[in-house]
Amino acid sequence: MWWIILIAVYGGVQLLTLSPRVETIFDRLVIIGSLVQGALWGTVTLRFVLRQYIERRLSDDPSGATTARFLGFVGRLAIWTVVALLVLENLEIEVRPLLAGLGVGGIAVALAVQTILGDIFASLSITLDKPFVVGDFIIVDDLLGTVEHVGVKTTRVKSLWGEQLVFSNNDLLQSRIRNYKQMQERRITFTFRIDLRTPREKLARVSGIVQDAIEKQPLTRFDRAHFFAFGESSFEFEVVYYMLDPDYNVYMDTQEAINLEMVGRFEEEGIALAYPTNLIFTSAQAAQPQAVATGSGGR
Repeated sequence: MWWIILIAVYGGVQLLTLSPRVETIFDRLVIIGSLVQGALWGTVTLRFVLRQYIERRLSDDPSGATTARFLGFVGRLAIWTVVALLVLENLEIEVRPLLAGLGVGGIAVALAVQTILGDIFASLSITLDKPFVVGDFIIVDDLLGTVEHVGVKTTRVKSLWGEQLVFSNNDLLQSRIRNYKQMQERRITFTFRIDLRTPREKLARVSGIVQDAIEKQPLTRFDRAHFFAFGESSFEFEVVYYMLDPDYNVYMDTQEAINLEMVGRFEEEGIALAYPTNLIFTSAQAAQPQAVATGSGGR
């Protein structure tokens, strides 16, 4: 409305005979008002376009909202910067020396707020490169949770225990981030131990029993099962398989079913799982096998 009134007043002034100075003032007011009105139109248009983009892409790409907000901020900053420079030029203020002075002052300000600027540029990197997006489950060092918000300076994560974790964007990108949302398969490795007194024939069937137990599950892909080491009181086995569904709860349900199947099969085969034991031989027990061996040799 103020711009319409300004244009109406300017049109009426054109019918009057005024001094050149007053006409120049009116001309500059109209130009400045038109520039400001154009900036307002540009800002409203930008917001409308970004809002439509967010509503259209939010369900497919959760990071779209963060990207759109950041680009909206950059776009508004660019529009008003250009308008400010044009207004100063219309007021016959030398822009180049001002820009040079701002450049020198900007260096000093940048040195003073380099941490904040680092977080801002880190936010830009997160927005454009997308190492993670809103809704992803990430682990940073020993902290883990779901990304709730990616801001200009900080990223907020909802931990498994309910509290909110706040990370500086710059520190976050300098850390090792594990993004489990991008996982397509989950590689599982587990070990178990068999009693040392298990006969060789039964020991040779253990790997096949484990393979059958894993392949019975619908969302698994068996990789290997091996008798790989001698423990202090057991035979050590290592098993590797893949979960075709990365969901952690599905993995735990599957692992439980595999364990129960293995226990049942081992009971049927008479194969005992090992537990920590210490065998102590007395001198009489140690001498007895020696005596038997000697007697047998004499015959």
